[in-house]
Amino acid sequence: MTDMDRVDFRSGCDMKSLENLVNVFDEYDRHEFDDCMAMEVHSMKEHIFNILGDVQKADGKLPVANEYLLLSGGSRDGTLDVEVDAQCEYTRGNDFDLDYTLLVPILKLHDRNQPVVLDMRHSTPCHSWLSLRLFDDDTVMKWESCCCIVEHQNEKNHYLSPPKVCQWFSETVTQVVQSMQKSHRQGDPLITEIHSNGSVTTIILAYGGTRIMYDLVPVISFRGWPAVAMGWLTENHYWDGIIPEEEVITGFHLVPACSTVGRKDVEWRLSFSRSEVQLKRFIPEAFMKTFYAFKAIMNRALGRHTKIVKPYILRALLLWACDRVKLQCLASDDNVPDTLLGLIDDVLQCLLSRSCPNYFIPQYNMLSHLDDQTVLKLCQVVLMVRSDPAEHVRNAVDQVKAAREMTKEYRDNNLKRRTSLHNKPAQNGVGGKVGSNSRQEMDIAERMRKLVDENPGKSISVFLNPEDGSTPHFRIDGKFY
Repeated sequence: MTDMDRVDFRSGCDMKSLENLVNVFDEYDRHEFDDCMAMEVHSMKEHIFNILGDVQKADGKLPVANEYLLLSGGSRDGTLDVEVDAQCEYTRGNDFDLDYTLLVPILKLHDRNQPVVLDMRHSTPCHSWLSLRLFDDDTVMKWESCCCIVEHQNEKNHYLSPPKVCQWFSETVTQVVQSMQKSHRQGDPLITEIHSNGSVTTIILAYGGTRIMYDLVPVISFRGWPAVAMGWLTENHYWDGIIPEEEVITGFHLVPACSTVGRKDVEWRLSFSRSEVQLKRFIPEAFMKTFYAFKAIMNRALGRHTKIVKPYILRALLLWACDRVKLQCLASDDNVPDTLLGLIDDVLQCLLSRSCPNYFIPQYNMLSHLDDQTVLKLCQVVLMVRSDPAEHVRNAVDQVKAAREMTKEYRDNNLKRRTSLHNKPAQNGVGGKVGSNSRQEMDIAERMRKLVDENPGKSISVFLNPEDGSTPHFRIDGKFY
C-alpha cells in the first residue's frame, strides 16, 4: 500500500489529505516577522515593561530588579494551568494579531539568604500555601493587605492570598495604564484595551500595523527545584542526553490557581513554565505543528467545556507523548496524520480513565474531579471530532485563515493611513522643518557609522516610526537597540 492509499480505519479519512490539511493550517498559523513588524513587536515589549516599571514605583511592592518570563500564546491557549473566563475572550485578527503570557514575579524568593519552606500540609499535590512568617518585617508590612490570617494548631500565620494579590495587581496596573492613556506621548504604542479576568490582567497594545495581547499574571518566583517534584527527575524522558538536567531545573513559580478541593483564598499552584520553555525546544517541528492543529480543533470543539478540559491539559498530553513515542517517529512528516489522531485518542483515554497526570508532578491528577455525567458529555464531543477529523481541521483552517486576512486588512489600512499622513504637505510649507530633519539624519548617520565600526561583519538596520522620527530603532543581527 502506498502512502496515497493509507486510510484511517475509524473515520475512513484519507491520511494524505489529513496531512495536507495540517500543513495548510501550519502555513496560516505560523507568524513570521518582517523587519518592520519585528520593530513594532520590540517597541510594544519595551512599553509593557515600562508599564510594569511604573507599577513597581506605585507602592514599591514589586521587586526593583525583576525577572519576567514571556511565554508565546495567551493564557486561554494553555500556556499556564490557571482559570480564565472564556466569555470575555478577545479574538485573533479582530482584536489582536499576536498574543503572549507574561509572568510577573511579585516576590523573588531566591533573592533571600534563607530557604523558603512551602506549606503543603493542607494542599493536594502541585499546590501550596505560602506563609510570610519567615520574612522580614518590611516584607510582611508590604503584603499584609494581600494576606489571609489562618490559625492552625493554635498558631496564627499570614498566608499570601492569590485573589487579593490579583486584585491589587489588576487595580495597580489599571491605574498606571489610565494615567498613561491620559498623557499619551507621540511615538508610544497605543493601549487599546485593559481587562481584569480573575488571575489574569489583559492589555492590548497597538503600534504601527501590529496589535499584541499581553496576559499579565502575578507569580512568585523560585530558583532550583521543589522536593515534591524530585521523583520526576528519576524517570526516563525524551530529553535525556539531549539537554543537561541542570538546564531543566533552573526554577519554578507559584501561580494564582487552586485545586478543586483547596482553599481559594490561600492556595497557589506550582508551575514549571521555565522548564517547559527549555523542553519545548527539543520537540520535533513536525510534532509541534501537529500539536498546534490538534489544540485548535480541540479548543474549538470543547467550547464552553474548556473550563473542565483546560487547554493546559492538552499541553501535558504533548509532553507525555514525547516521553512515550520515539522522537524520530514524531519528527517524520509522514506520521503527522497518525500523531494527530493519536493525540485525539489520548484525550478520549484520559476522559474514560479520569486521569491526566501533571507532567512534572504525576501524583497530581488534573481530571480526578470529573463525574460520570461530565465524562459522558465530554466523550461524546471527542468522539465527534474523532469520527471526522479532516472536517474539524478544515474548520480550524478556515478560522485561522480568516484571522490572518483580518490582520492583513488592518495592517494594510494602517499603512495607507500613515502613507497619507506622510505625503500630506505641512500647513506652513516644508521649509520650516528642513533644518531639523537634516540634523536628525546626520545624527542617525553618525550612530550608524559608530555601530558599523563596533560590530564588524554584523547585519545592521535602522527603523524609524513615521509618527515619531526622533526615536530610531537599530537592529543588529536580529536584536533591537
